[in-house]
Amino acid sequence: MTEQTSSSPTKEFPLREAHHLVRDLMTPNPWIYWADFLFHITLGWAAFFTALLSPLFSLWQLAGYVVGVLALYRSAIFVHELAHLKKGTFKNFRWIWNAICGIPLMIPSFTYDGVHNDHHKPDVYGTRNDGEYLPFATRRPAEMVVYVLLSFLIPILLVLRFMLLTPLSYLIPPLRKIVWERASSLTIDPTYRRAENAIRNDLNWRQQEMAACLFAASVVVLVVLQVFPYSLLVLWYLIAVTIFILNSLRTLAAHAYRNPGEQKMTLPEQYLDSINIPGNFLITPLWAPVGLRYHATHHLFMSMPYHNLGKAQRRLVNGLTDNSQYIKTMRSGLWSALKQIWRESAEAAKTSQQQNG
Repeated sequence: MTEQTSSSPTKEFPLREAHHLVRDLMTPNPWIYWADFLFHITLGWAAFFTALLSPLFSLWQLAGYVVGVLALYRSAIFVHELAHLKKGTFKNFRWIWNAICGIPLMIPSFTYDGVHNDHHKPDVYGTRNDGEYLPFATRRPAEMVVYVLLSFLIPILLVLRFMLLTPLSYLIPPLRKIVWERASSLTIDPTYRRAENAIRNDLNWRQQEMAACLFAASVVVLVVLQVFPYSLLVLWYLIAVTIFILNSLRTLAAHAYRNPGEQKMTLPEQYLDSINIPGNFLITPLWAPVGLRYHATHHLFMSMPYHNLGKAQRRLVNGLTDNSQYIKTMRSGLWSALKQIWRESAEAAKTSQQQNG
């Protein structure tokens, strides 16, 4: 498929027709959520302990590590679905996800709640208030490299945030506000601050925060007391780093990142600034799990459950009277998407250097 950019006028986008084609795909199936999540989180932790207990550098350890990364990565990405499911629904699913995935990985669901919903608002998307958007395509390629390399620090920072800053923030009230504004959100912009109306800090969020604090402290203490081996922390760190690297590469392939930040974007413009990578049905879901390979389609229909995005993609490609606008967002694979944004970034850096030189 020929790759194109989103340069055509968005007024031509057949939004009404697209909605008509997929309007029956908006209802989530709880059985799919439970089966998918429980299978992969069980597989992930089983693989984790297989790697932990296997001889060093053995095939069993390597296999456990790879399977653990992929299964726990898929399980963790359900935080994206939780951000979109209607408030008050899937209560047991949210609780179980936090208990056996979000908290052990130091990413309780409140860290994505609100922040990600803002990312989908036309008044916020692509602007300086969007914590999930940086105009990488208009900056130097080195900034994308730094973004990926930050994956080596994030697991350590998350542990410190919950194990140390949580209790300190209760002892030092001014610190509490800073922690909730600056260190309680899963974003790609390190300068992001939660908007005042996005900081709920309610009982449920505080319970998640305290649970993550107690979990991290308990594991560290048990390792220091030699109840658990130090290798447990090393393995957790290595798996977490690999998950964050995979997710950072996926994130770089999720949008075109061309908006410099001052301009608001309409829903069709959001879509055309996002990327669909249907790819290979076996390989692509490994690095873009839980429907994220259809990221542009998700930006059109953010309430659509992940298990219907592939069906929606096929309907829109085959059913739209004119699908030329819709297919502009498609890339053939991860490497293709990364090459394109790297090329645009390099060209932008060269142009900037010439203008300043």
